[in-house]
Amino acid sequence: MKPKIQRHEHILTLVREHNFMTVEELAANLDVTPQTIRRDVQELSETGQLKRYHGGASLGDVSVVTAGQERRNHQQQEKNAIARLIASTIPDNASLFISIGTTMEAVAAELVRQRKNLRIITNNIYAASITAARTDYTVIIASGVVRPLDGGITGVATVDFINQFKVDYAIMSTHGIENDGSLLDDDYKEVSVMQAMVNNARVRYLGVDHSKFNSNALVRLGDIGAFDKLFTDRIPSAAMQKTLNERGVAWQVAEFMPL
Repeated sequence: MKPKIQRHEHILTLVREHNFMTVEELAANLDVTPQTIRRDVQELSETGQLKRYHGGASLGDVSVVTAGQERRNHQQQEKNAIARLIASTIPDNASLFISIGTTMEAVAAELVRQRKNLRIITNNIYAASITAARTDYTVIIASGVVRPLDGGITGVATVDFINQFKVDYAIMSTHGIENDGSLLDDDYKEVSVMQAMVNNARVRYLGVDHSKFNSNALVRLGDIGAFDKLFTDRIPSAAMQKTLNERGVAWQVAEFMPL
């Protein structure tokens, strides 16, 4: 079978599995350039085998794709910068948890570019798909119920699965951080999984863009003091810096150049 035909079949398989895949995710999985993927997606779209959208491809309904793509596009430059910084601190040969979220998808892509011989346990199907492109990685995906919008796996089975492991690093994100150090999220099932990751990692990293500070959410995840280091894209407020210092949490700001 010709390489191009094999690539097209692989693209269709991935899109069928995940409903929506970005160009970058497909490129990482197939180990080709984004330009090659764009040409492939255009050809597959012209033959009616998938639907082409800005930034990716889908077999599903446009409303689901639009919501997912909007989620990915929000603060994407900042998320990419945070991801590059986090990946630069992870040593080769490490074991780690990667949680749900678009920032974590960006971290997965940066790990693929920067690090060797990783062992990754994740409940993020997009992060698993990205990192599985590396033959020197061991990628383990959690069991549980998949959320259609963001590819997150949650539930009691997911918590039980995570509790089987003890890893070097937990790399996580969250919906909101209040000035008193409270970490908040929207889904109590996701919070339970994240708490299990915190409890089963030796070093805990939190990566959030500036929009997450004082962002409201319903469910309390825990306290920022449970993390060893915070990675963000802007200098935290004086109140947040005070909380971080009191909790003994180091923090680092990622540099990026806005387009």
